[in-house]
Amino acid sequence: MPDLPVDTWVESTVRFLQEHFSGVFDVTSALILRLVDVTYVLLIGPHPLVLLAFFTALAWLATRRWQPPLVACLAFLLIQSMAMWTATMQTLAVVVVAAVAAVAVGIPLGIAAARSTRVSAALRPVLDFMQTLPVFVYLLPAVFFFGIGVMPGVVATTVFAIPPAVRLTELGIRQVDAEIVEAAHAFGSRSRQILRDVQLPLAMPTIMAGVNQVIMMALSMVVIAGMVGGGGLGAVVVEAVTQLDIGRGFEGGLSVVILAIYLDRVSAAFGDGRGRARRRRTRQLPDSAPAPEEGLLREPAERVGSTRRVPTGG
Repeated sequence: MPDLPVDTWVESTVRFLQEHFSGVFDVTSALILRLVDVTYVLLIGPHPLVLLAFFTALAWLATRRWQPPLVACLAFLLIQSMAMWTATMQTLAVVVVAAVAAVAVGIPLGIAAARSTRVSAALRPVLDFMQTLPVFVYLLPAVFFFGIGVMPGVVATTVFAIPPAVRLTELGIRQVDAEIVEAAHAFGSRSRQILRDVQLPLAMPTIMAGVNQVIMMALSMVVIAGMVGGGGLGAVVVEAVTQLDIGRGFEGGLSVVILAIYLDRVSAAFGDGRGRARRRRTRQLPDSAPAPEEGLLREPAERVGSTRRVPTGG
């Protein structure tokens, strides 16, 4: 077998990008750091008890039950009592920025993959590569391009969290009943109307499951990014490991677990809430009323009827 210099090719590519696109990396770094700083100021600015009340109210809005908000309140009080509040807010700021960026990139790609077989075939090996690549490898190019600090952690976290958004968005749209889409075409709806009024609403539970997975993967990567100076709870854990401080490491790990469970439950509850609302509307419909899917199709039909008048012969 010939000895292929893959490592040399990769190093040459990285060196080429550093020499010719350094301006792009500088602008991207300044923009993302600004977003992280603004998010962090919003989280750390209010008194911890004010933010704790906000987190508790958000949990109640998502679940509409009293147990999850109570548990969330006690859990965040535990974080505050362990003096982990600042590190937790730093981690949450990075997770929010990285998750929003991953969703902003992943959902449009998922829509494109669902509407084009060629795009889906082109994205599939890329997503397989991204999901099977060891997580530490993500940090290497990020450090080369952006140096040590928060920035490589945000970039690596964003890239690592994109695949679930793409895959579950494509899956949700492809799972929409073909007969419903065909009926929408028959009523004269355009492709963009079908996507906006039929496919995306019906695929929303699956898309929200993808958003939930994006948040979870972003949180897992943020902790690993603490090895390159990402700060937050990842830095606490890494420092505790290097100093063999078991107690401090346990507190940092416990704070990560609390934040992960809270984000998972709240994001999952918001996703399920849309499904519950849809089922509630279905139960409230009279027997003679059309099914929800039919109701969705009535809108384009009415638009067609409003623009195409039946000749009366007069």
